[in-house]
Amino acid sequence: MKKITRSILGTVLFSTSLWVSAANVETFQAYTRPAVSLNGEWKTLIDPYDNGYYNYRYEPFDQMASPPRSAYFMDAKPRHPGELIEYDFDAAKTLAVPSDWNTQDDALFYYEGTIWYRKQFNAPKVEGKQRTFIHFGAANYRADVYLNGEKLGHHIGGFTPFYFEVTGKLKPQNNSLVVRVNNERHREAVPTVNTDWWNYGGITRSVRLIVTPGVFVRDYKIQLDDYQTGAISGYALVDGAGAGQEVRLSMPQLDLDLRAKTDANGVAQFQTQVSGIQYWSPGSPKMYQLSLRTGTDRLDDEVGLRTIATQGKQLLLNGKPLFLRGISLHEEYAVHGGGRVKSAEEARHQLQWAQSLGANFVRLAHYPHNEHIVRLADQLGIMLWSEIPVYWTIDWESEETYQNAETQLSEMIGRDKNRAAIIIWSLANETPVSDARNTFLTRLADQARALDSTRLISAAMEKHYEADNPEMAVVEDPLADLVDIVAFNQYIGWYDGLHEKADRVNWRIPYDKPVFISEFGAGAKQGRRGDSNTLWTEDYQAELYRKTLAMLDRIDGFVGTSPWILADFRSPRRMLPGIQDTFNRKGLLSETGVKKAAFDVLKDYYRQRARHPAQPASTEVETGEQSQ
Repeated sequence: MKKITRSILGTVLFSTSLWVSAANVETFQAYTRPAVSLNGEWKTLIDPYDNGYYNYRYEPFDQMASPPRSAYFMDAKPRHPGELIEYDFDAAKTLAVPSDWNTQDDALFYYEGTIWYRKQFNAPKVEGKQRTFIHFGAANYRADVYLNGEKLGHHIGGFTPFYFEVTGKLKPQNNSLVVRVNNERHREAVPTVNTDWWNYGGITRSVRLIVTPGVFVRDYKIQLDDYQTGAISGYALVDGAGAGQEVRLSMPQLDLDLRAKTDANGVAQFQTQVSGIQYWSPGSPKMYQLSLRTGTDRLDDEVGLRTIATQGKQLLLNGKPLFLRGISLHEEYAVHGGGRVKSAEEARHQLQWAQSLGANFVRLAHYPHNEHIVRLADQLGIMLWSEIPVYWTIDWESEETYQNAETQLSEMIGRDKNRAAIIIWSLANETPVSDARNTFLTRLADQARALDSTRLISAAMEKHYEADNPEMAVVEDPLADLVDIVAFNQYIGWYDGLHEKADRVNWRIPYDKPVFISEFGAGAKQGRRGDSNTLWTEDYQAELYRKTLAMLDRIDGFVGTSPWILADFRSPRRMLPGIQDTFNRKGLLSETGVKKAAFDVLKDYYRQRARHPAQPASTEVETGEQSQ
């Protein structure tokens, strides 16, 4: 009997003490809570020298006992004609939130530095012991947040949510919320100075004002432990509660109604067994309504119940073999002006593109995407790979860098741990092997499993060739021993010879684990046609797909792929005039969604794989309906 590595949606419920110490992140499940939107036009000040943050001795104003009114976060007006204040939010231009600044003003297209945002708002109605929070979906990269001149705190990392409690800090009217957003790149940051995507700055996701009871459910996890027995377990974290607070979990479609009491840390644990569960899958993405109630608080949500596991070289969803018909995706949508995805509608459009390709899986590269797309994937039955931006060559020796990466990992898992669509947490992309890197990623893998044993762990590794055989490709990396799925990027036919090389290459991958090819591809300018041996043409890209897919079918344990990439995207590395023009052209679609020839090559391959997931597929065109 082969060893089964199980990663179940919530299979292991850790003791309260372990969970609290391992998390080190205060997750707030805020998406479904009623809120006052602070989205819209914000007043902004561009501050390339950070004059609003530092004095001329480079001393931060917000670390002074009495910050001067010249600090931008004070949002001051001259009190008399003789007072010198060298900024004025009221007279400033505006930028939209949520959005990046790069695509809103041509002068900011390449801008890296500080922009100050200000929003004025009135306090919501608060009764009794109710509490108030300001919640940010994300801001890239560092955000320093101030309310009425008082610093609430800061957040580092451009793709995960954060929040501040402002109970008792709001005025009835004309509150001033100021955010200093800085997207400068740093060697010790995550990601580091060198990437292959646009460094969009700004408050890129929604800002919301949330009012809760004094005691409320801040976080929870509900999980299927065993698809054969219907065992379900989970927990609720009640903010403001000590021991003995009753929490009620209801899932009416399963006739489930459980009660539990919190321990001294405010954690209430649940465990039961349910019959008649309809398990979540791409062909049947069943979602169950859920409510958690305590005192006067009620948190409503919906969850899918499924298991994901490996057995030797097989990938198993709810105990059945699975082939991942995937595609990679950046969080960029150029149809309506470009830049970061700004809404659920844009996220849905991206997933509809993937569905039209026949995909059942999307690799969200190279950072956590917006919560809209993750929840839509739940509803549409699209499985996901979610990743943190430990990308290329970060500062493996720096403990500060590690703690940054661990925090981003914890925030990603904290936000999305109840989303059935996510089956893989990815630790890194194309990182060079070294002792320091191996230690760094081992610590991240340990953290990921401590936070969530319900999903598989992977990372996008790289290949090399045997020294005496240039046609024997090898994937051998200490990281492969840590992960559940051996995933790697390869670009035979683009950065490695021409596409005909794929006909001759064989593979040695010495692991009894599923094999997933997380990237392959070639650049093509949409509309540029020629023969299949001419670079940058749709014809070359299509032929590379045909040959690559045939090559991948020869790999033992091949369980899927997510070619690079669904749509062309911005990158400052891609400057070839007339072809790239600041776009990475490896998309199967242009940046505005126009198909290239390779789109149909992959679609035909996936149509055949959908019919026979376990069998190699020809890349010849076949007719017929696609199955789930």
